[in-house]
Amino acid sequence: MRNYWRRSKIFLRTQKTIPKDEVSLNAQLLIRGGFIDKLAAGIYSFLPLGWRVMKKIEKIIREEMNRIDGQEIFLPALHPKYFWEETGRWTTMDDLYKLQDQSGRDFALGPTHEEIITPLAQKFIFTYRDLPVYLYQIQTKFRQEHRAKSGLLRGREFIMKDLYSFHANEEDLDNYYEIVKKAYERIFNRVGLKGKTHLTFASGGSFSKYSYEFQTLTDAGEDVIYICQHCGQAVNQEIKEETPTCPNCGESNFVQKRSIEVGNIFKLKTKFSQAFNFYYTDQNNQKKPVIMGCYGIGLNRLMGTIVEVWHDQNGIVWPEEVSPFQIYLIEINPFNDSPLHQKAEEIYQNLAQNNWEIVFDDRSDCSVGEKLAEADLIGIPWQIIISRRTLEKDSVEIVSRQTKEKTLVKAQIEEIEKFLKR
Repeated sequence: MRNYWRRSKIFLRTQKTIPKDEVSLNAQLLIRGGFIDKLAAGIYSFLPLGWRVMKKIEKIIREEMNRIDGQEIFLPALHPKYFWEETGRWTTMDDLYKLQDQSGRDFALGPTHEEIITPLAQKFIFTYRDLPVYLYQIQTKFRQEHRAKSGLLRGREFIMKDLYSFHANEEDLDNYYEIVKKAYERIFNRVGLKGKTHLTFASGGSFSKYSYEFQTLTDAGEDVIYICQHCGQAVNQEIKEETPTCPNCGESNFVQKRSIEVGNIFKLKTKFSQAFNFYYTDQNNQKKPVIMGCYGIGLNRLMGTIVEVWHDQNGIVWPEEVSPFQIYLIEINPFNDSPLHQKAEEIYQNLAQNNWEIVFDDRSDCSVGEKLAEADLIGIPWQIIISRRTLEKDSVEIVSRQTKEKTLVKAQIEEIEKFLKR
């Protein structure tokens, strides 16, 4: 991605008023800030700033998946009916988008990819020597979401990372399951949700007794979790109703919190391998079903959650690693002062050449107030303000978007970089 832009050239138009048909804060701020545009309920276009955030999130996820030996693939979103009939989910999934081609053949738009990844892996895995295998993708999914009123938290079209693991036995699955847990913790820490996201016991459905969700605490959350006051373990509402004591320590003192689910991990075991007669030959030449696990993170939902957690009355406050840019340079020059403009250009060019991700608000048709308000709304971590007042002191003013702390720093590029790197 190009790391430097002039504000006058960015495909961006911010809004002062809240979109009347959006009730969720994440959608309100992301639309007002020019990150996304609503096409229909649960369907959004990502504009340049929003796509930069999405690519930052994707980069973090990809790095952590590669770190645990995941191999990236890319699977079709259009699925023939046959594969969904094999698992029985063609008729049982009520959020499945179904369509026909001109020949009358039935297809689904994939909401998940177990039906596709399993027969694919079956073509490559035959004996115990071929296991384990870890395959992941970052792919568009489709679900007929009946409550698409939560912005990016609940979409009909969305991007998801799904990792699938294939094992010879449950012990190997259990070991990798713990490795993925730690990878997910690193992901949520890196995107700015450290200390706010809880590993949460959830129902394992038909797969196992328990699965795990990763739930981020926020008052805007649609979920309810219960956090054990003795050991800190969280359980979701369904588990709390069935198991009044903590599955981890056995205590019963919980505190109730609202949250957003940002990830989940399941031990699929043999549910899908048996549906496709997916077996391998072990060391004793015996045929056994392949053991599977799956691990998902919705990128749209994660981006929306970050906004729900990190904002104030003026706009978004992006954590540094997912912010679209690092620096928002503002030239306050109502008199078209040439030396002032030259200094602003010099700072912009030097920071860009030194690989800082920077936006230069070079517009001459905006008031000071409009520029500052837009910088706060967009929420880039550092604002560098240069004006006649600061230049008289051979300085710039650096403002932290998170703390609002203002610091005068000498206008030499070395001093500015030294301050930003401290």
